[in-house]
Amino acid sequence: MEVKTELATRRFFKLEDLAQFDPNKGKKTIFYETEKTAGAVWCLEPGQEIFKHSHTTSDDLWICLQGTGTFYPGNGEEVEITQGDLIVSYPGQQHGMRNTGDERFVCIGVAGPIPMDLVLH
Repeated sequence: MEVKTELATRRFFKLEDLAQFDPNKGKKTIFYETEKTAGAVWCLEPGQEIFKHSHTTSDDLWICLQGTGTFYPGNGEEVEITQGDLIVSYPGQQHGMRNTGDERFVCIGVAGPIPMDLVLH
């Protein structure tokens, strides 16, 4: 896997420069990627979602920075999440969420190892 030089060497970031919103769907902005892990900022307007999915061999850590939402850990469960929550999804565990609040939702995702597969639920 070829790693983009800028994404593999930059070390300092400003959230205000990375947080981007799309009026039609949740927006994912990858801010770093190496041959081992990747980091992304997820930005969702009220009602938008990150689709339910899992990764066969990768962990996925979410750090909630702003807003509230409903997390979908699998088996029909729903868990309210909000600013300050950290969520780890281990290999094979479903994850996804919907911004169910009245304000924008922002979280950081860090996942690896790479490459990651994507299993839709």
